[in-house]
Amino acid sequence: MAEGRREQPPHPLLSLPPASKRPCLRPAPRGPGPGPGHGSGLPGSRYRSPESLLDCAAKAVAEKWAFERVEERFERIPEPVQRRIVYWSFPRNEKEICMYSSFQCRVAGEEGPSPATGGSGGAGSGATTTGGGGGSTASTTSAVGVAGAVGTGDGLPFRRGIRLLETGCVENVLQVGFHLSGTVTEPATSSEPEVTHKVAISFDRCKITSVTCGCGNRDIFYCAHVVALSLYRIRKPEQVKLRLPISETLFQMNRDQLQKLVQYLITAHHTEVLPTAQKLADEILSSNSEINQVHGAPDPTAGASIDDDNCWHLDEDQVREQVKQFLSQGGYYGSGKQLNSMFAKVREMLRMRDSNGARMLTLITEQFMADPRLSLWRQQGTGMTDKCRQLWDELGALWVCVVLNPHCKSEEKSTWLKQLKKWGDMDVCPLEDGNYGSELPNITNALPQSNLAQDSLSRPRRTVFSRAVEACDLHWQDSHLQRIISSDFYMSPSYQREGESLLFNPQGLPLWLDHVPTACARVDALRSHGYSREALRLAVAIINTLRLQQQRQMDIYKHQKKELLQRGVTSTTNLEGWVGHPLDPIGCLFITLTETCRVDDDNTMDTGEGDPRPPVYHHVPVWGNPLGDDSYLTLALEVALMGMGQQRIMPEGLYAQDKVCRNEEQIVAKLQELELDDLLVETLRKQAIQLLEAGPFSGLGEVIHRESVPMHTFAKYLFSALLPHDADLAYKVALRAMRLPVLESSAGSGDVSHPHHGISIVPSRYPRWFTLGHLESQQCELASTMLTAAKGDMLRLRTVLEAIQKNIHSSSLIFKLAQDAFKIATPADNPPDMTLLNVALELGLQVMRMTLSTLNWRRREMVRWLVTCATEVGLRALVSILQSWYTLFTPTEATSIVAATVMSHNTILRLSLDYPQREELASCARTLALQCAMKDPQNCALSALTLCEKDHIAFETAYQIVIDAASTGMTYSQLFTIARYMEHRGYPLRSFKLASLAMTHLNLAYNQDTHPAINDVLWACALSHSLGKNELAAIIPLVVKSVHCATVLSDILRRCTMTAPGLAGIPGRRNSGKLMSTDKAPLRQLLDATISAYINTTHSRLTHISPRHYGEFIEFLSKARETFLLAQDGHIQFAQFIDNLKQIYKGKKKLMMLVRERFG
Repeated sequence: MAEGRREQPPHPLLSLPPASKRPCLRPAPRGPGPGPGHGSGLPGSRYRSPESLLDCAAKAVAEKWAFERVEERFERIPEPVQRRIVYWSFPRNEKEICMYSSFQCRVAGEEGPSPATGGSGGAGSGATTTGGGGGSTASTTSAVGVAGAVGTGDGLPFRRGIRLLETGCVENVLQVGFHLSGTVTEPATSSEPEVTHKVAISFDRCKITSVTCGCGNRDIFYCAHVVALSLYRIRKPEQVKLRLPISETLFQMNRDQLQKLVQYLITAHHTEVLPTAQKLADEILSSNSEINQVHGAPDPTAGASIDDDNCWHLDEDQVREQVKQFLSQGGYYGSGKQLNSMFAKVREMLRMRDSNGARMLTLITEQFMADPRLSLWRQQGTGMTDKCRQLWDELGALWVCVVLNPHCKSEEKSTWLKQLKKWGDMDVCPLEDGNYGSELPNITNALPQSNLAQDSLSRPRRTVFSRAVEACDLHWQDSHLQRIISSDFYMSPSYQREGESLLFNPQGLPLWLDHVPTACARVDALRSHGYSREALRLAVAIINTLRLQQQRQMDIYKHQKKELLQRGVTSTTNLEGWVGHPLDPIGCLFITLTETCRVDDDNTMDTGEGDPRPPVYHHVPVWGNPLGDDSYLTLALEVALMGMGQQRIMPEGLYAQDKVCRNEEQIVAKLQELELDDLLVETLRKQAIQLLEAGPFSGLGEVIHRESVPMHTFAKYLFSALLPHDADLAYKVALRAMRLPVLESSAGSGDVSHPHHGISIVPSRYPRWFTLGHLESQQCELASTMLTAAKGDMLRLRTVLEAIQKNIHSSSLIFKLAQDAFKIATPADNPPDMTLLNVALELGLQVMRMTLSTLNWRRREMVRWLVTCATEVGLRALVSILQSWYTLFTPTEATSIVAATVMSHNTILRLSLDYPQREELASCARTLALQCAMKDPQNCALSALTLCEKDHIAFETAYQIVIDAASTGMTYSQLFTIARYMEHRGYPLRSFKLASLAMTHLNLAYNQDTHPAINDVLWACALSHSLGKNELAAIIPLVVKSVHCATVLSDILRRCTMTAPGLAGIPGRRNSGKLMSTDKAPLRQLLDATISAYINTTHSRLTHISPRHYGEFIEFLSKARETFLLAQDGHIQFAQFIDNLKQIYKGKKKLMMLVRERFG
């Protein structure tokens, strides 16, 4: 028989049995073999026979005692008793099998021990004990849950195991003592043949301690075959052959029977067993062998030793390997989701009070600390990714839960503390708030009493494990705390309720005066370890404390209100914000309170796959509340509103600020799941009023600190929730929250010292707001929500508009608001809402004013949109923006976009204007055009001329503005453009004048034969030529002065000699019809200039010519000769020119040879 030593009875956990031994509804039939005491009711029967004393005792022993202890305690154990102990030692709850074979298994309505309706007993009195007929009560609830489960997660081992069981794939099941074996057949598929796997399971004290399967599964979780065999044993125990431990069977045999057994065993398995059998035989026959020094012999079917840890089988190597693999993927391929699922599995184990929870968390943490990226990030000075940072936060929070286990042993806590300090001391250990130091108080400091100056000024290095290390100093021995969590009816006597008390409120309900996040960490620890009833009691005490503090803060503010409002600045009263806190106190309280109010389908089991359905809640009265006016749901809403409305300083660092925003959105998402009824609306209204009147204690108070976290996201929820019930209060809250004082340049710095401690929360230099863009967008969302709701109500719209104009400082966001308002005000199939349309216009006008003198890449879009919006509003809006253009637009925008769009045919049709209205609009547009032309003639002159075409006086005025500006600020290209426009409009002489002015600004060098102005010069000369000899004579001197490019001059000369001048036929002028001679003015001057340009260009080109350009140069000389020959003595001049070249550049022999070949 197995040898062992006596151990002390296990210490009870708050007087509760472990959660894994909860009673179930389904009675298990009696196991094979003799022994009375099985339940006699049918499955699901409401009435059952009571269990026998044998079964009651056997169940208790099977759960608590190792079988070795039973054998040691009693000399002889009757076989029926042994059978019942062995029978009850197998796990009885399918939920436990599911926990070890899939991520996140939760049976609806089960969160740790189920609370009893009583509550006056000890700390653990709220849980029922395992019991019931036949001992199968635990399996019934779970089995029903599995049977009726929705069809999600079919690929998980647990689901596959159920299918294998239900399709009859489990056979040859045999239980020998504490060892279960069987075969599981995988049916054939299209790609795989049928395969049968041998499965073996060892168990002890209702826990599976080891598993073996022929499938070779390597995973954290049990394979489907182990699941199938385990569920077979739970659901069909009467069909399992049960035998006592093999040592008991051997004890009953004589020598001949033993020898026959051994020989048959060797014969059946001689290839595997024979060498081992011979080795053992040799050792037994040797009197001095080690095997003969030990009394008895081991028995693998006799259960665990007294010294063995009693815990579920967990493959540690696989846990390490999978975490390492997920981390190596860097958050890609769903690895972040997988790691979060592993964290959820740890929480599930803790809730079931399974010791593997801490064990698995240790394995995960070891791999996190071994992540090679930590060293890389530290060397490079870069922060880790956001997803990775969130995983580390969850890791730290889980360790706080583990070390705050109300009944962990002191040796365990010491081991954890040592390990946590070791991890925290490593250089690569991530800091609690990223790359920034922390000034938050540590977890053991209670806010009202502690002096934090020393801690805050020294700024110690705080890692993600610091709070868990600090939590190791917390204990549960406080008598007041024990009474709070022990009873729903713990109250102070009525005669002690007068005056101040630190333990009870005026109604006699208990308070818990602790640092709020620390107190909430206790709640989370109770809930996480399966003490949901105790967690509720402590949560209610914390909320009663917060309520009392809030009331006292209101009283303090009433005495200081006048002074604070006169100063216009305020101090901050919170050293740390509860929203975005590493311990998530508000989220913890909210989840704890709402879990007990959740309406779940009892026939579902969540295995972590599929889309979760939105939760449904109902009111559950607070147990022990003498007034009976609170439910856990109203308390959850109230505490969420308290935490969200707390005035708090924006923390330092990108990650800390991002976490504030993210946590706020998470809480709001939870709040939006609540279906508001009268009770919740009343709570909402009451808390909103208190937040508005709480002064510096509230983020919605009348005066807030410049660095306060904005309330936009929170206020948007309040506004939407209150609007159907109390519109005035909804708008009051939302309008108060619109402010963003950190952007107000005139805002005072305020007093950031804590009134109790006299230390600074933030450095004297304001930290950078990394999330400012996100906060501004939330501010915009709040404003947009109010605008939408106020549609049709001019008074409210005006109020919202003023708040937007006062508080929003981003032109892009105001433009977005204007666009949103315009879209809502102009539905496709309904007439426009003019009130909201006017607000959109007002916002658009503000955007124009804000962006007039600053660069904005969307400016052109904004201007076009404003004209569209003004058009929808009507004629008066268009006239207004035209008359006040100088405050809204640049001259270019006003003429090229605004006025042009207003005067377009589409606008006239859209407005259905009559003649006087069209004239009024046109007059405003012309006035604008002339003003813009005066202010910026370079860019607006052409637009002004276009807009004034139909009014002679205005057109003349615009033309004169151009002439006046031509000599000073306008470029040749602008003047040429206007000149061409004038020609197109039928004003050739004015066009000539403008072209002549343009020529005076032009300078075309000898080598600029591709200059963009060449076409304009040729056009100007053609215009002059067409007007007559006088105009040509006037422009040629300007051309000779401005143009030095020989090819351009020769082109002009050629064009002037091809036709007679004056073909345009100006009225009152005579045209001779004769071609002009190059020997007479004005062409003579042009010819001389062209020849001179050719000579100069030739010398310039020869200075730096290369052989590859020789051919091009010869062609250039050919063109020059054509121009030379236009003169009477041109051939002589050209010959002299060539001779000079030969003489001057005789060193360029090859080139000169080419010149001689072509020109002699």
